[in-house]
Amino acid sequence: MPALLPYFALVFNALVWGLSWWPFRQFQEAGLHPLWTTVLLYALSLLVISLSAGRRAWAEFFRHPSLWLILVAAGSTNAAFNWAVSMGDVLRVVLLFYLMPLWAVLLARLLLKEPLRPTTLARIALALGGAAAVLWPEQGGFPLPASAADWLGLLGGLCFALNNVMLRREAARSPQARALAMFGGGVLVAGAVAALMTGSGLMAAPSLPGWLWALPLLLMALVFFLSNLALQYGASRLPANITAIVMLVEVPAAALSALWLGGGVLDTKTAIGGLAILGAAVLAALERQR
Repeated sequence: MPALLPYFALVFNALVWGLSWWPFRQFQEAGLHPLWTTVLLYALSLLVISLSAGRRAWAEFFRHPSLWLILVAAGSTNAAFNWAVSMGDVLRVVLLFYLMPLWAVLLARLLLKEPLRPTTLARIALALGGAAAVLWPEQGGFPLPASAADWLGLLGGLCFALNNVMLRREAARSPQARALAMFGGGVLVAGAVAALMTGSGLMAAPSLPGWLWALPLLLMALVFFLSNLALQYGASRLPANITAIVMLVEVPAAALSALWLGGGVLDTKTAIGGLAILGAAVLAALERQR
């Protein structure tokens, strides 16, 4: 049983993210935009990490500008994904987000000078083919993102890939400093965008119908914090390729919940494209093992 705990931890994390669209939409309907919800959720995690890490981790963070890029990448990932699933077709957003292995290959080539092998190029083609199928317009034409949610899903996956590549590049930094960068990004990036949009009148000021709404918000913050701990626990005890495959549980969790609760639709082209995208993600994990 203890040997299975890392798997259960990763599945828990994937389920939290796969089902997160529903509470984000509930808070949005109550008057709290997903960006403000993101700020509040990560503020708790940042506070806990700050208290446990101490001044040394903060000093390390400020000494290394590369960690600032992780802050921007991690914060942009959370802001884009949470916003996208709150207003768009959840299944489309999650599939476009999981083009992440495609961006990771290109960024690893650019930042880490990793070679592009023939298998890598085939995986890129498979992912691009899947994206084209998902984005293909009903009336025909060129497969481009059709909504702000589509664009945000793509942006979230790109930023997540940048976050992962930078974490590999900065593996010598302490886990505490990297955690501060990631949780700090969830607060600062989402908060900066939300404040800018609220100040310009593009977004309503944050509000909730009553103080009782603070209870589910606090519960959600706790669940997100535990899911991040679960990810760290599982990913540190399993090979990276196994972690990547287990995390794909997020896709069926999001798809089934969206279809059941009215957060998305599944048609033939989306199913075909989704299988291609997931296939590329699995191939990426297997290639990483080799």
